[in-house]
Amino acid sequence: MAAYMSNGVVGLKIRDNPLTPGMALLSGFSGEHPERKIEAAAFAPYPIAGDICLEGVWMSDAPQCVHVVDQAYDFSTAELITRLTFKVAGHQAKIAVMSFCSREQPTVVCQEISLEVVAASDLKVRARIDLSGLEGRPLRYNRDTPGEPKPSCDGSLLWESAGAVSTCGLAYVTELVGSDAAPQRPPLDGEGLRSEYTLRAQRGRHYRLRQLVSLIPSALHSQPDFQAVRLVAMAADIGFDTIRKNNRACWADLWKGRIRLVGAEKRWQAMADAAYFYLISSTHASSPASTSMFGLATWHDYHYYFGHVMWDIETFCVPPLIFLQPDAARGILDYRVRNLESARNNARLLGRRGLQFPWESAPSSGEEAAPMPGSAAWREDHASLDIARAFALFADVTGDDAFLRDKAWPVLSGVAEWVKSRVTKRRGKFEIRASMGIAERKSPSDNVVFTNISARSVLFDAISAAKRLNRPFDPAWLEMATKMVVPKRGKVVISHDSFRVDEEKAATPDPLMGIFPLGCGFDEETNQATLAYYLKIAKRYIGSPMLSALYGVWAARTGNRRLSLEMLDRGYGDFCTGRFMQTLEYRKDVFPEQPPAGPFFANLGGFLLGLILGFPKIQPGPDDPEDWCKGPVTLPAGWRSIEIERIWIRGLPWRLIAAQGDARARLEPIRP
Repeated sequence: MAAYMSNGVVGLKIRDNPLTPGMALLSGFSGEHPERKIEAAAFAPYPIAGDICLEGVWMSDAPQCVHVVDQAYDFSTAELITRLTFKVAGHQAKIAVMSFCSREQPTVVCQEISLEVVAASDLKVRARIDLSGLEGRPLRYNRDTPGEPKPSCDGSLLWESAGAVSTCGLAYVTELVGSDAAPQRPPLDGEGLRSEYTLRAQRGRHYRLRQLVSLIPSALHSQPDFQAVRLVAMAADIGFDTIRKNNRACWADLWKGRIRLVGAEKRWQAMADAAYFYLISSTHASSPASTSMFGLATWHDYHYYFGHVMWDIETFCVPPLIFLQPDAARGILDYRVRNLESARNNARLLGRRGLQFPWESAPSSGEEAAPMPGSAAWREDHASLDIARAFALFADVTGDDAFLRDKAWPVLSGVAEWVKSRVTKRRGKFEIRASMGIAERKSPSDNVVFTNISARSVLFDAISAAKRLNRPFDPAWLEMATKMVVPKRGKVVISHDSFRVDEEKAATPDPLMGIFPLGCGFDEETNQATLAYYLKIAKRYIGSPMLSALYGVWAARTGNRRLSLEMLDRGYGDFCTGRFMQTLEYRKDVFPEQPPAGPFFANLGGFLLGLILGFPKIQPGPDDPEDWCKGPVTLPAGWRSIEIERIWIRGLPWRLIAAQGDARARLEPIRP
């Protein structure tokens, strides 16, 4: 699979030959899908394309003359480095391409093409903003800076997406180090904008073409191309070397949150590092929209949920981010806050009150954008509850009273009001009828357990928030929470009323979500009976997206360390593939008909969620963080401890140590 590079604002899929245009997504930039006609994430112009001409032959015209020596991702610095050779008629150029998305300057993508010729040769090197294959149109471009005698950059472009849903602006600066050749900058053509340098290259001399490109969505500025000029000019003033140095410093700090798996096989540490890297690199406080199921990545051979924002992000990705990168988690939640009116209107359209968040949320408006007829969106009621739970968790972990008052409370109270309009009271109990749970079956069910227990959790969270804020709350919330139906058969919590062992997707382990991560407080006999039932039939589910990553934690709750390691392997390890350790959506051996698509964020987020909260048995709340560690630590076989040098709690750095067999994990504040 192509390499995926991102900083949470810009996302790129980069080919083996990185000068050949790949794919670019930009947070907040969306357009009309060519087939479905719905709002979807749109491809942006590819910012760091390039080309090299050796002795009159262009690399793009002679791919057979190009040999990719190797391509390596340095997760520690978020730099992708590719080495190539280009041979033409006895002449050869050795090429190294280094690319990264700046963490400190979140709109800026950087690339350096280093060249060395074996013998004196005629050489041309070209930097390009590529438009080939895009849906949309250019609205304007500039080579000059209006009102200034001298251009402040190589050029800028304003691009409109298909359907005129949004625009984005790009501006770029190039520099050739090692030669005084001046660039040629022809007008915009069908391929895009380019800057081209011509020189007589000498043997033993190194030449470096540097590209700095700023990409701005209209979600962040009404004249995004003009703002891109300003920001790329600032980047040029800072300088390529300084931007690279600062980016490395940012990543050195971020890696203080590395999750160390002491005693585990090296491959588990590699998988944990890769999952951490992809999640952190794909989220940023500056992102104008939430992330989607593949972050800011897509490719030709798989669907990508249209770049829509779905419940999986709040359930599986936001919890680890709260501890690892709370500002990025806040950015994801802010997307929901900005679109509260869309959630309120969505509830109205369905005859309900309060807030009902869409099943597939459009990046620009937060409105429902599911492909028509939208059958999945008809009854997927748990999405609003998952989102509200994320707000409650953020407020508990950060201890941010302003966030609780201004952002969490409107969401929690609005969703609680929605629950009140959604439930049916029967025989003294409250039911949610005709709903759809995590298992997307052909027909809805009554009292889907994941929906009901999530509703109960949110109602208790709303009551707790009201008490902390000294605000009145509807007494019906407490009655609904304490009398919500939890379907059981004997001591086993089951998926829904009328559950059958031979029904469609019967092995979906959604009742286990009540044990972790929801922590619903079932009695221990119920916990063990439910675990035993669903772990016994795990082979019928494991390999599917999302919940597979949690099987290792659930198995550990039975005390069986060997089973925990085996289930973690089958439920997560077998999803990780390729030289860059990307986490696939589906396990290849179980679903061979599915294209290998990654990185899939629900899976890697679930893995990280298990490492941070699941195995250590940490249950956050409004109380003292040192009281969050709830029980004896059971880790997969061979693992001695899970240790994190720095996580963030209540705005301060803490250390987490979860050692096998300890009475409980340790959360320790890091003293200055």
